[in-house]
Amino acid sequence: MNKVMSRTAPKATNRTSHPRHRPPTRHDTRRPGGAPPRKPSIKGRHAVPPTTPRNPGTAVLTPETALSPVRPTDLFADRLLAVLSGQRPVHWMLRHTAGRAYDDLTRLADRSPLRTRGARPVVHDIGYYVPSEGALEVFARIAAGNQLRALAFRLERGQDLRWRCTAVETGPRP
Repeated sequence: MNKVMSRTAPKATNRTSHPRHRPPTRHDTRRPGGAPPRKPSIKGRHAVPPTTPRNPGTAVLTPETALSPVRPTDLFADRLLAVLSGQRPVHWMLRHTAGRAYDDLTRLADRSPLRTRGARPVVHDIGYYVPSEGALEVFARIAAGNQLRALAFRLERGQDLRWRCTAVETGPRP
């Protein structure tokens, strides 16, 4: 999964209009999450229309593209990759699996089929097939350096509307 980093606009040269450091804030431990995220204001003299980039060559993130929902296929591919490459323990997936999938995952994790030397494995590509409503059969290509590996898993939506992994397979080790 690739993250997109953007650079901010250059800082203003007039230091009297914008303070360089913010004053320290009090952290209230009674508040669980802090303040909710603010919506950007379109009023004011520093507002930039959403279609005009601040810096040439950079893309503008609109609220629709900035906060895209995470698909269960992407989430489970990352989780399974972390377990099968040895970055996370197997029990980390216990509540996200159902049926024999945890036993299969334990058996696969003992062999560490996606562990590599050198480059850290990443999810290169994901595809899926919908065999029935509430079920997804997912395949992922895992890249580590110049190697590509295969990962396949099945997701099913439970009565509580949560996705759980019900089957896991990896391609043969080269």
